[in-house]
Amino acid sequence: MPASFLLPAHKPYHPRSEQLRLLRTELLLRHDEATGANMLAVVSAGAGDGRSQLAAELAICFSQLGQPTLLVDADLRNPVQHRFFNAANQDGLAPGLIDSTRLTYRTVVGLRNLCVLTAGPRPVNPLELLSSRPFEELVRSWRPQFQFVVLDTPPIGQFADALAVATVTRRVLSLSRAGQTSFKDVRNVMRRLEATRSRMLGAVLNHF
Repeated sequence: MPASFLLPAHKPYHPRSEQLRLLRTELLLRHDEATGANMLAVVSAGAGDGRSQLAAELAICFSQLGQPTLLVDADLRNPVQHRFFNAANQDGLAPGLIDSTRLTYRTVVGLRNLCVLTAGPRPVNPLELLSSRPFEELVRSWRPQFQFVVLDTPPIGQFADALAVATVTRRVLSLSRAGQTSFKDVRNVMRRLEATRSRMLGAVLNHF
């Protein structure tokens, strides 16, 4: 089950839930039908920005539209989505990129249109796995299977993993935390993302 702090799953009329649905609408308006699934990677400069929670709550909001939705924990260094959804983490993305039989898509109680792909045990080579051909092929396979795919990523200010993910997804949503993320950090995120040639769908300022 989703954790109690994932408000769209438990308190649909909470102000944060309303704001997330507004963000969902804005993202839907930026959807390019030619790309298949509405896919995006949630990125931010540093740890503690609320990136993982935003990714989980956005995936919940998308699934509430009644369409098949996938939440992927692509933060192979410090994964948390398995804790957010009280799920096992023995299998998942990292081991699945080496052995496809370990790609376990978990359903969520109360959200029948949402699947979660946890990160799995921390690998010794997270960046190499996310830069690999198997990851690119896996992302391609999701496009006809799901209407919405949301990927959680490590902080760009510390690791290059999110850049590898953005290179494949081609669509990113940037998050900053009010009173914490500096303008320099935001500018550095934008500069590093330019090399991926991904489309910036928008920027979110987290006040929670």
